[in-house]
Amino acid sequence: MAKIVVIGGTGLIGSKVVAKLTEHGHEAIAASPNTGVNTLTGEGVAEVLEGADTVVDVSNSPSFAPDDVMNFFTTSTENLLRAESAAGVKHHVALTIVGTNRPQSIPYFAAKVAQENLIRDSGIGYSLVHATQFFEFIGSIADISTEGSTVTLPGALVQPIAAEDVATAVARTAVGAPQGDIEIAGPEAFGLDEFIRRGLTFRKDSREVVRDDSAPYYGAQVDERTLVPLEGAQIFETRLEDWLPLNPPRQ
Repeated sequence: MAKIVVIGGTGLIGSKVVAKLTEHGHEAIAASPNTGVNTLTGEGVAEVLEGADTVVDVSNSPSFAPDDVMNFFTTSTENLLRAESAAGVKHHVALTIVGTNRPQSIPYFAAKVAQENLIRDSGIGYSLVHATQFFEFIGSIADISTEGSTVTLPGALVQPIAAEDVATAVARTAVGAPQGDIEIAGPEAFGLDEFIRRGLTFRKDSREVVRDDSAPYYGAQVDERTLVPLEGAQIFETRLEDWLPLNPPRQ
């Protein structure tokens, strides 16, 4: 069984990854600032990586401001890769996003591209798990797109996935050989507006969702197929209509 360090291991995806790896007999270490491991400052990183076979990075920037998110992903990844090289880690797994390898101008995606390039150039075996948007993002996408009582979103396609399925994919990847770039997605494609409309309608949210293809998504315009996977992606089974009743909005 392997020792696998999960950076961001106390968060939404990380905690699920740790649980799945532990269930299968691996030594899974949840590493995050609240466990004394901070990849942005380097605190505790060398210590937690001692004897590690694999590192999984599912951490996220606390701020989505363009400069902040770029600094987070480049600085934390450089610190992590340096420590991995010193510790003899053989496999680096990072969770990233479907669409980073396509033309787009989303600042968050640009930071993820920088992170991906650092990993590819590190000399360490790697797997980059490109996921589509999570079902769990319904509320946050709606909130950033709301003015008054109206949610305005483009009809660009998304093929959202449950966080539980993302964690399954990441955990499976962590216990295997490096795979390079892979894509994962849910079973159904919707327009962004339709995805959020269905979620808010089920939750009896009174906001109206309006489609406007010129509307921004996280500060930038996206093409119709930027956010959907290419042929050959791993497709998981959880459907939105099955997920919604089991996942009420956080209070």
